[in-house]
Amino acid sequence: MVLQYPRRQKQLESLVQKLGLPTHAPIQWELLDRALTHATVSVDANYEQLEFVGDAVIRLIAAEFLWTQYAYLPVGEFAAIRSMLVSDRALARLAAGYGLETYLQAAPGLFQDPAAESSRLAEAFEALLGAFYLSTHNFSLISPWLTPHLHQLVEEIRSDPARQNYKAALQEWTQGHYKLLPEYRVEERHTGNASDRFQASVWLHGNCLGMGSGRTIKAAEQAAAQVAFLAIGLSSDPDVDMGNQIRKTLP
Repeated sequence: MVLQYPRRQKQLESLVQKLGLPTHAPIQWELLDRALTHATVSVDANYEQLEFVGDAVIRLIAAEFLWTQYAYLPVGEFAAIRSMLVSDRALARLAAGYGLETYLQAAPGLFQDPAAESSRLAEAFEALLGAFYLSTHNFSLISPWLTPHLHQLVEEIRSDPARQNYKAALQEWTQGHYKLLPEYRVEERHTGNASDRFQASVWLHGNCLGMGSGRTIKAAEQAAAQVAFLAIGLSSDPDVDMGNQIRKTLP
């Protein structure tokens, strides 16, 4: 059943065509409309519940994809890769690629907050998946266009020793070699520049391995972990020992 608003119907059909789906596909257009409606426009008919469904959908699709395409990987690798595939970063990237924000109905002020852009796009993308799944109760409206992206993302992730998550990679390495967890120390800076509001340093056995800054505590810690990871040579050889200065202090 098409929407009662021709302009919105045409807009959503344009998105469906971008995804490579035919406009006569069994799409519940009201669900798709809701999936792209923010709570600032409608308190009751917004994407929040569909986002909840979509979160489960993307996790299952990613798991099934890894099972069928990368069956030779251990389950630990499955978990690490899937965590990247379903991250806000990855989903926001896919959403941006399809210009999803163009179709999102929201209060004008919402788009003036660049800090929330990634999470907003990821939420809308999950809601989109939720709407497609509930339209058919299978993946027929999702897999044809999403699977190629999963292929590309997995190959990118597997080609990066840090799995695009330097904090997790650094922690895994220090635990494996020294049975120690890195320590992060974060300070809030009052520079007036929101992009480096927080400064983090990562320490191991009394030695500072790296420093970084970011808009959030999480971003600052990730930046510090990346500096540390690259500085001690882990990016080129995950089994390389640490530098002489650090090694002297370790048991």
